[in-house]
Amino acid sequence: MKRRDFIKTASLASASCFVPVFLQKEIKRPLLSSRSGKILVVIQLSGGNDGLNTVIPYRNDLYYQNRPSIAIPPNNVLPITAELGWHPAMAGLRDLYDQGLVGILNSVGYPNPDRSHFRSMDIWHTASNSDEYLAQGWLGRYLDSASCRGCDKPYHAIEVDDNLSLALKGKLRNGFAMSDARRLIKTTENRLLKAFSSLEKPAPANDQLAFLYKTLTDTQSSAQYLYQQSQKQPARSTYPATALGKDLALIAQLILAETDTKIYYASLTGFDTHANQPGRQERLLGQYAEALKAFVDDLKSNSLLDDTLILTFSEFGRRVKQNASNGTDHGAGNNVILVGGKMAQKGLLNAAPNLAQLLEGDIQHQIDFRCIYATILEKWLEAPATEILGKPFELLSFI
Repeated sequence: MKRRDFIKTASLASASCFVPVFLQKEIKRPLLSSRSGKILVVIQLSGGNDGLNTVIPYRNDLYYQNRPSIAIPPNNVLPITAELGWHPAMAGLRDLYDQGLVGILNSVGYPNPDRSHFRSMDIWHTASNSDEYLAQGWLGRYLDSASCRGCDKPYHAIEVDDNLSLALKGKLRNGFAMSDARRLIKTTENRLLKAFSSLEKPAPANDQLAFLYKTLTDTQSSAQYLYQQSQKQPARSTYPATALGKDLALIAQLILAETDTKIYYASLTGFDTHANQPGRQERLLGQYAEALKAFVDDLKSNSLLDDTLILTFSEFGRRVKQNASNGTDHGAGNNVILVGGKMAQKGLLNAAPNLAQLLEGDIQHQIDFRCIYATILEKWLEAPATEILGKPFELLSFI
């Protein structure tokens, strides 16, 4: 096969990861080593979840004045305090909160907020300023750092998806995207990729081809390892048969099997509620809370919750005032939810959003989201936050 033809086919191979025959004997399967240190699980609510209808200021008249048809009635709210409460679909999360396992940060955002889904998500993924464009994610830069022990393994950080988020892309190392290890292994046997078996081994000086070959071998060996690990310990909780439920069940299996992975990343999509918001958000928040409850119960029953921190975020909140389509448009400040067994502070961690002082109709941020990242990096992952984020941010006290 000519080099030109190989490069043309490589884009398909990089996803399917068929390994040439001459390299199969060179693959060294990873040793089944036990995890060590803390685990971080990130859950992304994609589309801009309406935080004001998630953690609800049910005693605030301005909330009801701005949302005459989509506000949650006070009698339906699951109270947190005398002023704030959970959406009624989030009974599972209320139960975790009552157990002292949840922290809520209100009005989280960043200066000069961007209301584009793609741009705002890039900002959250890279921890950049709103006028700054970075090619590496905040967790990718952690993987690149010298303080990330064991990061030479591609599966040190896993996204349960077919595509890898920018958050997990570094300059030297990336996380590993995988929704189904068995399917990924089967894909490597695709007959359309058998042409790779006839390749001659590239010369050592050919950096481009050597990089592609390394990617292929890393992917196949990682898929084999993760599949083996996922079969060792079945999840013990009853998980909902939803996309997020299945993703968190897989993450639980890998954690219970002491997989050598420190960071897990999962997403729940569909939160762009411009029209007919109440029914859709109720369904999605119910899926989130039910899956998270099963996941936390699983970890807790196996004495693993103290070693795990779960961060839930969305790229922005929604506007305070509802629109004419019984929904809400893109906004700014939002809430962030933290769950774990060893947080130093739990419960309501700051004041409720100030609905009397809005910025162009949006909740103004009280907390820069990068303070949360800095705290997780410095106190949980034991990494130099300022070096990774490029500038210092205030450390918070939830860890």
